[in-house]
Amino acid sequence: MQTKNTNTDFEVRSLDAMCFNESELVHPWWFNFKYLFAGIFFGIILIKAQVISWFRIQEMFRLQSFHMYGVIGSAVVTGAISVFIIKKLKIKTIYGEEIKFYPKEFSKGQIFGGLLFGFGWALTGACPGPLFAQIGIGATVITVTLFSAIAGTWVYGLLSKKLPH
Repeated sequence: MQTKNTNTDFEVRSLDAMCFNESELVHPWWFNFKYLFAGIFFGIILIKAQVISWFRIQEMFRLQSFHMYGVIGSAVVTGAISVFIIKKLKIKTIYGEEIKFYPKEFSKGQIFGGLLFGFGWALTGACPGPLFAQIGIGATVITVTLFSAIAGTWVYGLLSKKLPH
C-alpha cells in the first residue's frame, strides 16, 4: 500500500498509522509530556554538540572546520547501521508490526530541493531540526527562518502537483 508524491529517500510505514483507529490508541493528555522531555533532551544535545551554532555552520560552508561534517557523517553512519540491523534482525515496532522500507525513485527535483535547502541553510545558519533549539537559546532572529520555513512548506503544498517529479 504505497502513496504517491512522498518526498523522502525511503519510507518506513506503520500499519498503525495507515489504519489508525482512535479508540485503540487513546492516551491521557499527559502522555505527551514524554515528547516534550525527549525534545528538551535532544535540544540540549544539539546545543552541547554546537551543531546549532551559526558560527559552526558558517565554518562548515566555508570549508574551515571538520566539526559539522563529522557530526553529520556520524549520523549517516549511525542511521545506515540502524537500518541494516532492523532489516537483518527483522525488528518489529512496539506494536509488533513488521518494519518495511520502500525504495524511492530518483528525480531531478531532489537535486533542486537539496540545493535550495543548502542555500537556505548557508544563508540563515539554520536547518529545520534545530530551529526551536536556536530560538530557545535566545537567537530570536531565527523566528524569521521558522516562519519562512512554514511559508515555504505551505507554498510547496500548493505547488507540489505542478512541480517536476
